[in-house]
Amino acid sequence: MDLENRRVMEFDSKQVRDHAHALLDLLPPAKLNAVHSLLEVMIDEDDEELTDEERAAIQAGLDSLDKHGPIPMDDVLADFGLTTAEFEEMAATPDIPGSSNRSNG
Repeated sequence: MDLENRRVMEFDSKQVRDHAHALLDLLPPAKLNAVHSLLEVMIDEDDEELTDEERAAIQAGLDSLDKHGPIPMDDVLADFGLTTAEFEEMAATPDIPGSSNRSNG
């Protein structure tokens, strides 16, 4: 990469970083904490390798999917006592901590 291209990339990177900082300054505390956690996960260099047991469990799930196909969403919702309409209504209703707009049981 020539010097000119490297300078353009560095400039673009600085603009992106500055814009990200400006956006962070606009976030309310709860969302800032969420972004902070996400950034920590993204830069964590200590990624663990999957264990043989984890690989086997993943493969068993993939084999089951190949053999039996996917589970219809209506069946999954029924396991939780929900219909598709109820689920869509829940998804459209904001879950505000401390509010009583949604029952828990």
